[in-house]
Amino acid sequence: MGRMFDSKLLQPLSRRAVLKLFGVGTIGAMLSYSRLEKPQPSIYRQDTLELPHGVGRDMKAVVVGGGLAGLAAAYELSQRGVAVTLVERSPQLGGKIASWNIEVGGEPFRMEHGFHGFFPQYYNLFNLVEELRIRENFKSLNFYSVVYKDGYRPEVFRPSHSAFPWNVIDLAVSSSNRLKWGINLAKIKHLQVFREITGFSNPATYDRLDNISVADWVESDFPQGLYDLYFLPFAKSSLNAPDALSAGELMQFFHFYFFGNPEGLAFNGTCQDMGRSLVDPIAAAIQEKGGRILTQTSVSELRWQDGKIAGVTIQQGTGETSHVPFWVERNPLLSSEELEYLGAGDRLFVLQPDGKRALSLTCTHQGCSVHKEVVANGKGFQCPCHGAAYDANGTVVQGPAEKNLAQYRVLKREGDQVQLVAIAPPEAVAEETLEADYYVLAADIPGIKHLFSLSKGEPEAVLVSQVEKLQVADPFAVARFWFDQDFEWEHSWFTSLSGYRLTDSITLYHRIQDDYIEWANKTGGSVVELHAYCYKEKEFPTQQALLNTFEKELFEIVPSLKDAQLLHRQLVNQKNFAGFPPGSFRDRPTSATSVPNLIFAGDWVKMPFPCGLMERAVSSGFLAANEILQQEGAQRRTIYTVQPKGILSILS
Repeated sequence: MGRMFDSKLLQPLSRRAVLKLFGVGTIGAMLSYSRLEKPQPSIYRQDTLELPHGVGRDMKAVVVGGGLAGLAAAYELSQRGVAVTLVERSPQLGGKIASWNIEVGGEPFRMEHGFHGFFPQYYNLFNLVEELRIRENFKSLNFYSVVYKDGYRPEVFRPSHSAFPWNVIDLAVSSSNRLKWGINLAKIKHLQVFREITGFSNPATYDRLDNISVADWVESDFPQGLYDLYFLPFAKSSLNAPDALSAGELMQFFHFYFFGNPEGLAFNGTCQDMGRSLVDPIAAAIQEKGGRILTQTSVSELRWQDGKIAGVTIQQGTGETSHVPFWVERNPLLSSEELEYLGAGDRLFVLQPDGKRALSLTCTHQGCSVHKEVVANGKGFQCPCHGAAYDANGTVVQGPAEKNLAQYRVLKREGDQVQLVAIAPPEAVAEETLEADYYVLAADIPGIKHLFSLSKGEPEAVLVSQVEKLQVADPFAVARFWFDQDFEWEHSWFTSLSGYRLTDSITLYHRIQDDYIEWANKTGGSVVELHAYCYKEKEFPTQQALLNTFEKELFEIVPSLKDAQLLHRQLVNQKNFAGFPPGSFRDRPTSATSVPNLIFAGDWVKMPFPCGLMERAVSSGFLAANEILQQEGAQRRTIYTVQPKGILSILS
């Protein structure tokens, strides 16, 4: 498929297309983007009639999933008079931006799934921030650097008010690598590449590029410097590896973050953890309007009747040890003749020798995955982060953990899929069936698949097929380190890194978040975080391998830390980010579904306008709310985006 597509892509541009490319019309369109007048955000499908703000009747909505998408949907609906119930399985709201308490050296801190940057073209997210009056929770990081291990000088991006072509001209002027870009528009492939990166258009770009991976697209006659400097680091910033990312999706990503974006790439961080800075204020706004928020609550049944969702049955107070059965996949990279492993990332299990039980390998101290080790003169498991140890049955033999590893019973096995259920769920389990006018499913991809597996009745066949085809990206890992010394750093406080085996970015938490700044001022220490956006499990099958490599690369990135004392380390490792593999665009579900009372939200939903990462999640939540508001005859929320098409989309 890739070769067939590549052959088609390399066909010469027509004489008419070349004239368009270099013609008066194109030049005039380019120059219409004035340096003196910044292009304004585009509005997506604004209502032309003045409609009621509220829904006008008593109605209910259930939102399943408390990440950014679910929070945005629940927020908007609650502000419009809808009685909302938000259901989240975890103890914390926020999903991929959740935060939780940890302890370091006897002092409390908040840990997260990693640093998140808020780019200025996150129009919908920042409109929400303004409505909540929490702008003071964010701080500018002034500029953004990309640092390369070998061959290139750092690239520095700053705030801008120029769109294409001026932003490219500015980059060329400021880049010390401009002579290494390697672009030669006399070459057909290079001309095609130039057309694609400056001419994004949905669906034309996807029609041309969705069936080929980024790695395959750049394999032959591609400007090497362009790939090394921009394509590789920015592709991985999408949390998808180049060999598993649709080239069409990368063009959408590039358009949103650079070519169609008149704001520049400098961004904001949060003054405290994401929970306090963003998640808690959204939750408070929902509750102020009478919304009901249920955490540590599992869905046990999704009931279908007459082509619609008829109800959702939940169990409260269960969290991760619910007696609701769930499916998990065999992990072939870790499994051996001696032990069989299930799951991945920070949700890992090992089958006991009898094959009837499984042990959770999530350390009960602070959530790292334990690994097989000789413990207390026998076989057992040890935490690579903080040293807690358990025997082969999961019983604590060494702190700081105090609780034993959770145990599960094997219910079924179908090929590489194993169904588990907790052996000792909490004693107090309250079960309730939620009936509503609308249901918004806003879980992540593993969660949405699990929800459909709980269907009773006859779910809509097309939706079942679409959900089954969704794929998660390669796993993501974050390692945060506390040291007793600070260090000099000339780059941005969050810096993308390229050329390392594992590490893709570094964050200086002791320069960004207030609690960490206070600790550093008091102790003279530093707190550094490294990210691996989409590593290959085959290379790093265990958390011990991740931590060892992170530490080794940290000392390459900041050599002076070799002389510092490592006080603490914390690892977060997950496999639930949305994948955008070649060929996935066509069958990706949209917010609106063929089921009138069922709406989807999440960063995996097919979006009708350019967006990415957190802005994609929030925008999908607002789209979901708008679907309900439209059905109820209420005014839809105004949703913004960058210019939806690139300047050279006229060549599509």
